[in-house]
Amino acid sequence: MKTDLTKILSVPGQPGLFRYVAQARNGAVVESLADGKRSSFGVNNRISALSDISIYADDGEVKLQEVFEKMKAGLGDADAPSPKASADELKDFFAGVLPGYDRDRFYVSHMKKVAGWYNCLKQYASLDFEAPEQDAAGEGSDAAGAETEEGK
Repeated sequence: MKTDLTKILSVPGQPGLFRYVAQARNGAVVESLADGKRSSFGVNNRISALSDISIYADDGEVKLQEVFEKMKAGLGDADAPSPKASADELKDFFAGVLPGYDRDRFYVSHMKKVAGWYNCLKQYASLDFEAPEQDAAGEGSDAAGAETEEGK
């Protein structure tokens, strides 16, 4: 089964990733990838779909799905470094899989989130992604180090 990153959500202040289930009156009903428990989050929770997140690179922005694919190619069946790994280990890892990442705007805190998300998807979903759909108005993105919603 392929993973649709438009339906995989990150919620600031909540651990792990969530799958979009349905629209609620004032937000969204989601299901935790880890334990399958359902919750609802309001519009004030600043929910971000992983498909909307990009990583700053020296020559523009790289969509998170492309970063995950490069990580998978570099890691094979291994896990990404733990989010608790040292800053140097994370920087070395991302320099290997995404050599052109912007060292001034892609912070270690972002690297930890991306590595954690990768491991969560690997364990609870699939690293085989559905092809992204292009918007008629262009690609809208939350360009950030890893994402803008959660801060540093």
